[in-house]
Amino acid sequence: MRILHILNHIREVGNGIVNVAIDLACLQAQAGHQVTVISAGGEYEKLLANYQVKHCLLNQTRTWRSLIRVASQYRALIQQIQPDIVHAHMMTGMVLAKALQLNSRYRLVSTVHNDFQRSATLMGLADRVIAVSQAVADAMHQRGIPQSKLRVVHNATIGSPRQRPALACEPMPLQRPAITTVAGLNPRKGIADLIEGFNQVAATLSTAHLYIVGDGPIRSQFESQARASPFAQRIHFEGFQLEPQRYLRSTDVFVLASRQEPFGLVISEAREAGCAIVASRAGGIPEALDDGSAGLLITPGDSTSIAAALKLLLEDSACLKHWQQKAQQNLENLGVARMHKEIFALYEDLHCMKR
Repeated sequence: MRILHILNHIREVGNGIVNVAIDLACLQAQAGHQVTVISAGGEYEKLLANYQVKHCLLNQTRTWRSLIRVASQYRALIQQIQPDIVHAHMMTGMVLAKALQLNSRYRLVSTVHNDFQRSATLMGLADRVIAVSQAVADAMHQRGIPQSKLRVVHNATIGSPRQRPALACEPMPLQRPAITTVAGLNPRKGIADLIEGFNQVAATLSTAHLYIVGDGPIRSQFESQARASPFAQRIHFEGFQLEPQRYLRSTDVFVLASRQEPFGLVISEAREAGCAIVASRAGGIPEALDDGSAGLLITPGDSTSIAAALKLLLEDSACLKHWQQKAQQNLENLGVARMHKEIFALYEDLHCMKR
C-alpha cells in the first residue's frame, strides 16, 4: 500500500503528534509498504531515511500567498506518489488534503490528538477519524462528527523506533524520593497545581524533590512560583530532554496533573520505566492507566488531591512498591506494534470501500 503522512514539521522537540506519526511511518515502511512523509522538515529526517521512508519538503505556513503555492506543490506530490491513503495529523494538512481530494483516488484519514482545540472539528472532514482515546471520540461526536466515521486507537510509545527501551537508558542521579513530571510548560498541564501540591508534601517529607522535565511558553511563570516556595531548593526545572526515560528510571512517583489531556502519551513511558503514577482524571488519562488499575487518579486542578496521593505513596514503602508493580502490568496494550496493527486494519477497510 502507498501511504502518505502530512505533518507541519518533523522536529524532535517532544511533540506527541509528531512522535506518533513518525512511529507509524517507520513501522509501516518496515512492514513493506511505500511510505512518504511531507512536512517542513526536522531532525527526524535521518530516522525516516533509515527506515526507507521518503520525506518531501512542504512548508504549510498559513498565509494566502503561500497557500496557493503549497496547494500547487501538494497536487504535484500527489500525482507523483499516487497514494492509496493520506493520513493527516494536523489541521492545515487535513484541510489541504480534503480540498484536493476530489480528483484523486486516495482515501483520507485524520487523527484527532487534541480535541480541546476549536479547529479539531475540521479533522472530521476525513473519510475516517481516529480518536486517540474514547474520551476524545465522545467529545468529537458531541461536536458533530458522526459515529460512523470515528474509530478509537489508543496512542502508544513502547517499542518506538525513535527511542531506546527505558531499561537501556542510564538513570539520572536524582535526589530521592524523586517526584517527576514530563510535560510541556503550558497552563493545561497543571504544573502550578503540582508545585502547590508538592509544597504541601515537602512540609512533612523533608527529603522529597520535584523534577519538572520539559519546556514551554510560560516556563518563567512556573519558575517564579517555585522561587516563592519555602521549598524552592527542592524544585528542579530540567528543561526539554531527548531521553526523559533517564529521569523516569530514577523516579519514585511520576505525576501528570493535566487539566485537559486527550490521552497522556508520557504515561506509557512512565509505566514502562516502573514509576508509581499519580495522574488527573482528565480526558483520556484514565484509559492510559487502565481505568485506574495502573495508577492513582486524582481530581484535575486540585493540589490537595495531588498532595494526598503523593503522601500515601511516599509515606508507605509497601504501597509505593505495589503501585510501581501495577504500572508495569498489561504493557502490551501500550506498544507501538499494537497501534500500527489497528491503524493499518483501518486503512485496509477504508481502501477496500468503493468511493
